[in-house]
Amino acid sequence: MRTTILLAILFFVLGCTEKPNSAKTKPKNEVLVLGTIHGGHLTHSIYNIDYLNRLIKEIKPDFILAEIPPDRMEAAMQGFKKDDSISEPRVMRFPEYVDVIFPLTKELGFEIIPTAGWTKPMADERSAKLKAISKDSSRLSDWVAYLAANKHSDSIYKATGKKNDPYFIHTTTYDSIQDIALQTYNRLFNVELGLGGWENINIAHYWNIEKALEKYRYQGKRFLIVYGAGHKGWFLRQLHKRDDITLLEMKPFLEKIDKK
Repeated sequence: MRTTILLAILFFVLGCTEKPNSAKTKPKNEVLVLGTIHGGHLTHSIYNIDYLNRLIKEIKPDFILAEIPPDRMEAAMQGFKKDDSISEPRVMRFPEYVDVIFPLTKELGFEIIPTAGWTKPMADERSAKLKAISKDSSRLSDWVAYLAANKHSDSIYKATGKKNDPYFIHTTTYDSIQDIALQTYNRLFNVELGLGGWENINIAHYWNIEKALEKYRYQGKRFLIVYGAGHKGWFLRQLHKRDDITLLEMKPFLEKIDKK
């Protein structure tokens, strides 16, 4: 009888200790954030289309979370499947998608997940409100502060001599310089601009990013988030709060392609 009881206790203890161990073996997804310079990729001497192409091949993502609105994705993909071109107006603005990411789906087989919170009505409303603020004499001090913050940020970038250097873009220093302008913009106008405000649009973007990460939680996949570089710092601050992913640095991948 005593032996039976001891065995029962032993099995109970082993059963309790196995659960935490099995939880620890769940494969976390890997996440990288790639900051792009949009049209700048067409002219930059280093961070150009060819460089992006080689970089994404080195990263080998399973999913790319793209700065494409969900309601624009179907039209963009239909055009690409039809004749390897993209005519969807919003997506056409970003050469990183037109010339690199969509073509690479054929070679690498990753899935593009559209995550942008952008809408045309929101963008139109934001532009109209900013224009009105710029002409409102009672808001002169706010507008001057906004322009001064942009000028200050640009002057620091110019002083570094590395504004669009891919290594520099993927540093916290770059994010800090971006914040000089963006946090001023956010403080002065976010509430007034509604959905188009800086904080508000990033929340909208990140909500879609979170949905994708939740859908594939603990599947050992690699996610590459591709957005304009100004969004990178905001996203990273949120991603650091998650304990179910492994955030990867971009620098090792940049070094690998530079050595080839």
